[in-house]
Amino acid sequence: LAVALVSLHLALPAAAASLDDLLNAAKLGDSAEVAQLVARGMDPNSTDQSGNTLLILAAREDQPSVVAELVKQRGIRLDARNAAGDSALMLASLRGHAGVVDQLLKAGAAFDHEGWNPLLYAAFEGRLPVVEQLLAKGANPNLKAPNRTTPLMFAARNGHEDVVVRLLKAGVDLDWKNDQNETAESWAIKNRNTDI
Repeated sequence: LAVALVSLHLALPAAAASLDDLLNAAKLGDSAEVAQLVARGMDPNSTDQSGNTLLILAAREDQPSVVAELVKQRGIRLDARNAAGDSALMLASLRGHAGVVDQLLKAGAAFDHEGWNPLLYAAFEGRLPVVEQLLAKGANPNLKAPNRTTPLMFAARNGHEDVVVRLLKAGVDLDWKNDQNETAESWAIKNRNTDI
């Protein structure tokens, strides 16, 4: 029993170090290390303390080679959410990582869901290439955030004229009011985005 306990104690730091190695490899773009550790039995859906999966970390940090390695893994959870409720596609959209967004969309990641979603994030930050990708895939431009705000409203409020123009072409609802009784136009005016 004592020998078994000592063996277990010695194995625990190695497992923890391996998980740290795996998480760091995902963040830093070392796809070869990720592939090697997964091949040795590490879970491709491993998470850090905040619930970020390897895929979320790689997408957030714009590591396309790691994303490519992970999406081909059997059983990969494309739509896993971290503790904040964000998926890999949501964070790639927020940060404007168009190449990673493309990979995730091709792999079948969910993009059109209630609550916060990739199009809302991309419009909020003015990520036109990502907005284009999501709309081309069929994203609903009128899906609302939990506070009933639309992508158009976020883009208008934050001064992203090119995104506003693109969303207008997509046939958005111009008169929608959020939970603060604001429209895209009223938010643009309040924020002195007069061209919008």
